Amino acid sequence: MFVRRVIGCLVMLVISGQQTAIAHGGVTLEDDLCVIKIAYLRAHFRVYQPLTGRDEQYCEDLPEATESVFVMEYLHDALRETPIDFRIIRDVTGKGRFARWDDVQKITDLEAVTVFYQPTVVEPDVFTVVHDFADEGDYIGIVSATPPGTGSMQTAVFPFAVGFTGFGYWPLILGLLIVVQIQYLIMSGRLRNWRQRRKRRLTVVQGDLDAK
Repeated sequence: MFVRRVIGCLVMLVISGQQTAIAHGGVTLEDDLCVIKIAYLRAHFRVYQPLTGRDEQYCEDLPEATESVFVMEYLHDALRETPIDFRIIRDVTGKGRFARWDDVQKITDLEAVTVFYQPTVVEPDVFTVVHDFADEGDYIGIVSATPPGTGSMQTAVFPFAVGFTGFGYWPLILGLLIVVQIQYLIMSGRLRNWRQRRKRRLTVVQGDLDAK
């Protein structure tokens, strides 16, 4: 029963890992499309790296430090009349993938860690910004919007990586596989039998040494 539960956890972890590897924070994966959520407002979100010669669309994490085009296509008409600004900062929160707006607010000098800032604009069609990353590393994207008539700024925060993105969930998966194997050896009696055989061999060897 234990082994089945662990295997089930492994399967769920792999499935969820495939999704969270490309979607986290303020950006989620819905129907194979990346969607950024700014409070109740939503937009399709994708990133291109045209200079790499590939046509891939990225949800967040980017494979190379190069020119990157961030695109938002509105799903709510209210965004067409909404002032929006976009900021990219180096991730100095220490929270990594779990960084949120509360963590960003604790940064004492936001300008010092900002690598790109698009001042507030009203874009009636598609919101697009371009930034040429000079370095690989961990970053946080911050999209802020103030819907008309609300007077309240809403913010979406999404951590992402440029370049090497780490090992993801594989160390945990490997650890669980080791646990499963050890549990199998215990439950099947193989570990006990191996220990008994080893003990008998040691007894025989010790007996031979005593006889000499």
